[in-house]
Amino acid sequence: MTGDGRTEVRYVGGGREGWSDTYHYLLTMPLAAFFATMGAVYLAINAVFGLIYFFVGGIDNLPRGDFLGAFFFSVETISTVGYGVMSPRSVPAHLVMTLESFVGIFNLAVSTGLLFARISRPTARVMFSEKAVVTAHDGIPTLMFRAANRRRNRILEAEVSVTLLHDRVTKEGNMIRAFETLSTIRSRSPVFILSWQIMHPIDELSPLLGDTAESLAARNAEILVVVKGLDETFAQTIHARGYYTPEQIVWGARLADIFSRDEDGMRLIDLTHFHDVA
Repeated sequence: MTGDGRTEVRYVGGGREGWSDTYHYLLTMPLAAFFATMGAVYLAINAVFGLIYFFVGGIDNLPRGDFLGAFFFSVETISTVGYGVMSPRSVPAHLVMTLESFVGIFNLAVSTGLLFARISRPTARVMFSEKAVVTAHDGIPTLMFRAANRRRNRILEAEVSVTLLHDRVTKEGNMIRAFETLSTIRSRSPVFILSWQIMHPIDELSPLLGDTAESLAARNAEILVVVKGLDETFAQTIHARGYYTPEQIVWGARLADIFSRDEDGMRLIDLTHFHDVA
C-alpha cells in the first residue's frame, strides 16, 4: 500500500468506464482539482459560444473580428448578467443566445449539484495511531493500537473490524492473497467520542500465533482496520480505514498513556502523545 492507504496495483486490460464514471471522478478528486475542472469547463463553454458569435455576428456594439468581445458577451449571456451594452439583433444570433441560455441552465444545475454532493457528504475524521504494538495484556500477547475521533462529535453504534492480509501458498502450489479476521476484545462501542484502544489477543485461535516481524514481512502481511458507525450530526453511516505493515508494529512496547486528570478532577486526553509508544 502507499502512504495514504491506497493499494499499489497496475491494471492491465479490462478498459476504463470513461465518461460513465465522470460523476465518481468529480466527487472523489481533490477539491482544488474539482474547482479547476469546473472552471475549465466554464471557460471552454464560453470560448465555444464566443467563437460561434465571432463567426455568426449580429451582436450590437460588437465589432467584427473581436473574439474577446464575443467571449465576454457569452459570459454575460450564460451568467444572465446582461449589462445591456451588447445584445443580439439578428435571428442567428438570437438562436445561438437561446441555445447558450439552455446550456447555461444545465451547467449551473450540474455544478451546484456536484458541489452540494461534495460538501454534504458525511465523512469520518477518525485517526489511527501510527504504530501498533504487541505487548502482554492479562498474561496474553496482544496486538494493540488505537483510534480517536478528531471531530469530537458522537459516532453511535461504532464497530471495528481487523483483518490480516497475507500471501499464502495453497496445497496445489498456487499463491493467493488470504484474508483472515482478527477478533478483538471489544469490537463494538455504543458511543465513540474520544479514544478507542483496539486489542487482538494472540492466543491459540489467532492467525498471528507464532508470528514475528520477520515472518509477517516474509509473507507480505498487512493489517487492515475499518471503523464504521452512525454519525450523530448527519444521521448517516460513516467509515474510516487504516492499515499497519510489519514495519509499523513494535514488539515488546506499549502505547503511551494519553489520559490524565487536571487539578479539578476533570479527565484530560492528550492527543499530542497519541502516536507515541514506550
